Amino acid sequence: MRILLTGANGYIGMRLLPVLVEAGYDVTCVVRDNPRFQPSPDLLKKITILEFDFLQPEKAEEIFAGKQYDVAYYLIHSLKDDFHSLQENEKCSVQCFLKVAGISQVKQVIYLGGISNQSNLSPHLQARKIVSDEIKKSGIAYTIFEAGIIVGSGSASFEIIRDLVEKLPVMIAPNWLNTRCQPIAIRNVINYLRSCLLDEKTFFKTFEIGGPDVLSYKEMLLGFAAVRGYKRRIFIFPVPLPRLSAHWLYLITSTNFTIARQLVVSMKNDVVCKENSVRDILPQELIPYHEAIRLAFQAISQNMVVSSWKDAAVNSFQRLDINQHIQVPRYGCFKDRKWIEIPEDKVEEVADRFFGIGGSHGWYYADLLWRVRGLVDKAVGGVGLLRGRRSDVDLQPGDAVDFWRVLLADRKNHRLLLFAEMKLPGEAWLEFSIVKNNHRCVLKQTATFRPRGIAGRNYWYSMLPFHFFIFRNMLKRIAGKK
Repeated sequence: MRILLTGANGYIGMRLLPVLVEAGYDVTCVVRDNPRFQPSPDLLKKITILEFDFLQPEKAEEIFAGKQYDVAYYLIHSLKDDFHSLQENEKCSVQCFLKVAGISQVKQVIYLGGISNQSNLSPHLQARKIVSDEIKKSGIAYTIFEAGIIVGSGSASFEIIRDLVEKLPVMIAPNWLNTRCQPIAIRNVINYLRSCLLDEKTFFKTFEIGGPDVLSYKEMLLGFAAVRGYKRRIFIFPVPLPRLSAHWLYLITSTNFTIARQLVVSMKNDVVCKENSVRDILPQELIPYHEAIRLAFQAISQNMVVSSWKDAAVNSFQRLDINQHIQVPRYGCFKDRKWIEIPEDKVEEVADRFFGIGGSHGWYYADLLWRVRGLVDKAVGGVGLLRGRRSDVDLQPGDAVDFWRVLLADRKNHRLLLFAEMKLPGEAWLEFSIVKNNHRCVLKQTATFRPRGIAGRNYWYSMLPFHFFIFRNMLKRIAGKK
């Protein structure tokens, strides 16, 4: 069976891909930025990759002419777009996808959206409904799944709940915490997406999918706390306060403000299944909420988090061509270069340190100052340090590392290149590498800053004293020298 998988480097796509490959299907992955798509080497040998942006429909004929697929998954979402562009982009993208499906003679389209069985939907859920409506009127056999909260390591909902529960022993929250939802485990979602392939009983049907528990958001927070062994108290205001709630989520959790605002506005709607026909057509054992949390933490403890919503680039980064940043600019830039000689037999040990930077490992020196810098970034609308890392032991291009993005992670040649996503009057790169020359091994650390106007230059000079102490001592710690 030939399958076209769009959104292959997204949260759901990265979970579904190995399942499809292991089942023996011929999978073609469509991604917008090929360098950001980094499946395991074993998977890479078994799939085909196409680079295509569904917001550029004029290129569809050129890319997909002559290609044929049996099934096409539509797993593209624009959660990070603002309210004004969200629905427009969703409609444009799905129309292009349906054009591709027609060119490729697709027999079945499979879409994962959000439960939208209420009136007065939020812009986020309205956009999901627009996608469903476009698919339904296409004439192609479709299977649409609508889910509420998806519980799994790395999901947006899971990480936001985790941030709130772990950071706040007492919460005073607006009344949207009384809204009901029906969370579903990521394993159940993937099973539904896989088991409906070319199953005619699922053609031209929309299924609402959820787990066995119907909970309020307050009950979800307290349930998460119970699984983790925390005692938490939550008090609820009788008013919604959506904008204040969005700022609160933004400051406390690892989400950005656009996502926080869309999630809060969506929380006015109950997301509970009103029909359960999917349980008869595609039966499976549904995982309770508490067990889904436990399974998620098992994956985290084993560093087996396949994908994370935080690894989707922020809006400003999406407009950059990642290939342009793998080679750091030479001209018009300020550079802070430092190096230190290391023993030849310590190369791998040192490389492990800088490949483990950020997240729970910290930055090896002056972690308090790094946290202060993260708080300042949050205060001016940046991503802050709360994103952490997808895995403590593995880095791939496109991964988030606190307020940096991984451009290059070359373990073989001992080179790591990060691009800054904090708010800056310019662009910044941080590179670590190990160079061998005549039995001498040198650890090199280079901070590069391309300023934007006078503000950028002033920023660089104001940071020089901090660079002198922090970067020098960070390099020593990574090299294993006190």
